[in-house]
Amino acid sequence: MDCCFSRYNLFALQSLPSAVKSPSSPRGLPGIVLAHKHPIPTRRVGFGCRRTVIAAASGCEFSGLNTPLEPKSPAGRLLSGVLQNDVELFRDAVDKQLEGLASDRDDAIGRMNLSLDSDEAFLHRRIAELRGRECQVAIEDVMYMMVLHKFDEIGVHLVPRLSTCVYNGRLEIWPSRDWQLESIHSFEVLEMIREHLTAVIGWRSDSRVTDNWAKTQIPRLHLCRVYAASILYGYFLKSASLRHHLELNLAEANYDLGITYSNPLPLPELWACGLKDNAFGYINSTRSTSVGQESCSQGMKREELRGYVMRFDPETLRMCAKPKTMEAASLLEKHSCALFGDEKTGLIETDEVIRTSLLSLKRMVLEAVAFGSFLWDTEEYVDTVYKLTEN
Repeated sequence: MDCCFSRYNLFALQSLPSAVKSPSSPRGLPGIVLAHKHPIPTRRVGFGCRRTVIAAASGCEFSGLNTPLEPKSPAGRLLSGVLQNDVELFRDAVDKQLEGLASDRDDAIGRMNLSLDSDEAFLHRRIAELRGRECQVAIEDVMYMMVLHKFDEIGVHLVPRLSTCVYNGRLEIWPSRDWQLESIHSFEVLEMIREHLTAVIGWRSDSRVTDNWAKTQIPRLHLCRVYAASILYGYFLKSASLRHHLELNLAEANYDLGITYSNPLPLPELWACGLKDNAFGYINSTRSTSVGQESCSQGMKREELRGYVMRFDPETLRMCAKPKTMEAASLLEKHSCALFGDEKTGLIETDEVIRTSLLSLKRMVLEAVAFGSFLWDTEEYVDTVYKLTEN
């Protein structure tokens, strides 16, 4: 486990947004201060409808309306309303917004190209630039709403801004929704996520209940870095597991021909074999990381995902450890900064220490991993309609 995660972690930390990097600790994630004392008593404040849950001890409201990021574009605000009030229409609304944004951007670029030799070339270039910036904001809003929709489908709401959740320096998240957040992953992926939990927060599956609720101290900036790195890890696991699945299918198809592959296939060959699936959101199913993984031909030795990932060369690992597009990378940074930053300034206070518990830290990490997996799905789908910018 340590070797596999350490290799990934090196590239993941290099891929973290500059806003959440810590100059004092560039090579790894520093340890968390554990103070095993009796946990602060918590109680449920109250419950509303399915879309509103109150977190214990902090007055932190979990709902679809209370997310770290608020949409800034008309497209984002429209989809936010649809997601809250007419969720069954959400997918059609997303397709219409993507098509409209792609058309607006292409029209502006087309007019700019037609006017290159005219007196209005400068004007149309400026219009195209402004329209491109507007579309950039809108497409990130659309992608964020799509990620929220995926969380809504499993009955989980994102943790809102921590500034609204930390009370007297204490953060507790309840109910944790761990089962729902774990249910989207295959067994192999879930095992690697549990090892990730051990590596970044010291959580163990055999921990006692009292250990999980014991007081834990963690700097706000470090928690932000753990969260952002976990988003990248979820993104990495989705990419790697789908590559693994496709190679298994190729090996099955070519087994009788005696064609074998000793190393992971290059991406162009995997694209040709259908990695860019055009299904909305889940690449054919909610548990997309586990589809068809037991279908190898008899006589073929099925390699586990862990062993497959450990054979990645540095370039393949680097490629899988960061978002493929600028829009996804920007969304990761904005979400992390909105979650952990000050509500007014957006800055992350580096000297603040938060008292929480391993159970709440586990919830944060599981949410981040799921966010990364959902971000991968969203990025793939959006790119089929609205061409994203390569990162």
